[in-house]
Amino acid sequence: MRWLVVAPGPSFSVFDVYTGWAEALRDLGQTVHTFNMDDRLTFFGSILKKTREPGVFEHALTAEQSYDMAADTLYSTLYKVWPDVLLVISGFFIPQELLDRARRTRTRVVIIHTESPYEDDRQVKLAPYADLNLLNDPSNIDRYPKGTQYVPHAYRPTIHHPGPPKPGLVSDFTFNGTAYPSRIGFFELMDLDGLDVVLTGNWSMLPEDSKLRKYVAHDIEDCLDNDDVRETYWSAKVGMNLYRREAERPELAAGWSMGPREIEMAACGLFFLRDPRPESNDVFPMLPSFTSPAEASELLRYWLDRPDERESLARKAREAIADRTFAHNAKQLLRLLDA
Repeated sequence: MRWLVVAPGPSFSVFDVYTGWAEALRDLGQTVHTFNMDDRLTFFGSILKKTREPGVFEHALTAEQSYDMAADTLYSTLYKVWPDVLLVISGFFIPQELLDRARRTRTRVVIIHTESPYEDDRQVKLAPYADLNLLNDPSNIDRYPKGTQYVPHAYRPTIHHPGPPKPGLVSDFTFNGTAYPSRIGFFELMDLDGLDVVLTGNWSMLPEDSKLRKYVAHDIEDCLDNDDVRETYWSAKVGMNLYRREAERPELAAGWSMGPREIEMAACGLFFLRDPRPESNDVFPMLPSFTSPAEASELLRYWLDRPDERESLARKAREAIADRTFAHNAKQLLRLLDA
C-alpha cells in the first residue's frame, strides 16, 4: 500500500512516534511518503515583512494563519501522492475538513492519538473523521468511535538499546521530558543535593530563579532528539518516569498505560523509578514506584548504593518490553486494515 505519514508539528517528543511508524512501515515493505509538518510550521511562522520603521520587521502571519497555511500544503501533497492510507500522528494542526475530503477520495484515514488521556476532549472531536483511531491510553476509549484500538507506546531497537556511558553525560540521576509545572514542582521538592543530575527535554518553561536550572544539560531553549537522549540513559545510574498532571480537565489527568519514556529507558537498559500506573505496575513490578518527592528521594539514594541489583532489575525490565516495538505495532495496524 501507499502511505502518507503526517508529522505531528512539534520537532521533539511525539516526533519520535512519527519517525518510528514511518520507519516500521517501510521495513514491512510499504511505500511510505512523509509530510514534514514541523518544517512547514517553522517556515510559515518565520516569514517577516517590513514595517514603516526603517530596518524593523514583523511577522507576516499570525500563529493561526501560519497553522492554516501549513495545513493547506497537505491538500496538494495528498493530490500528488494519492495515498491508500493517510496516517496522521497526533493531528494537532489537521483540519477536520481535510480528513473528510481525503476519505471522499477513497483514502483511508488513520489517526494515532498520542495525548490520551490528557487531551481526549480534543481528540474525540477529530476521531469521527478517521476510518480507524489508535489510542496510546484506553482510559476513555468508550468515547471514541466503534473499532478504536489501544496501541501501546513503542521503541526503536536501532536507537533504544544498551550502550556505553558518554563522557560529560555521566550522572547519578537523569530525567527526560517536558517541564510542566507539576514536574517542576515535584523535582524542586526532591532532595538532589550532592548528586550529579542531568535533566533534558523541553525546559523552556522553567523559571529563571529555579534551582533546577543548573541541572539542565543543554540550552534551555533547545530540546534533545532521541539519539542524544539515549546517551543520557546509557550514562546514568538511575532514571525516573514522572507523569504530567496537566490536562484539559482534572478528570483527564489520571492515565492507565505506560508512557514512552518508560519503554525507552527499559529498552536502553536503564534502571528507573516509577510514577505508578496500572499498566506499569503489571509490566514493571520489579522496579520501585513512588508517591511523593520525599519517597522518590529516599528510593533514589537507596538504589544508588546497589549497582548489582539495579543491573539485574534493569535487565528484567528490558525483557518485559522486548516486543513493544514500532514494527510490532505496524503489523497490528496492517492486520486491522485488512480486517
